[in-house]
Amino acid sequence: MNRITSFLEERQASFELLTHERHIRSAKEGAEYFGIEPGQTAPALVLRSGEQYWLMIVSGDRGRVDLEDLSKRLGCPSLKMANPQEVERITGFAVGAVPLVGISLPCIMDRRLYRYPHIYGGAGEPTSTLKISPADVEKWNQVVAWIE
Repeated sequence: MNRITSFLEERQASFELLTHERHIRSAKEGAEYFGIEPGQTAPALVLRSGEQYWLMIVSGDRGRVDLEDLSKRLGCPSLKMANPQEVERITGFAVGAVPLVGISLPCIMDRRLYRYPHIYGGAGEPTSTLKISPADVEKWNQVVAWIE
């Protein structure tokens, strides 16, 4: 059992851990593999501004996020994507496997995810995907901002 499964079971969460033989590398690939809409995929990305980091969970069909607007709303100088080494150092997980829950970073969440009863995203391992409700993702993260 992985760390994220333990995290969710301790909280009596409703979720499914889906395993697959190969890594899923994009929202399009995930949507095709699971037979879902691209918007149901929920990449968990890490942003940084100086020495501050945030977890950003977006809908797979969103496209670009206005980081300049987001940085103003968060009150920080500028936001950029953390590099793969930073992501692993800060979260303990590799890019592409960062879980939707269980990361102790302030979270930015995409409201578009609420279009679906379940979303699919990182589960901590490259060959596992977490299927969970967006409300539960919100519940077990420290959401500090929303992407509309």
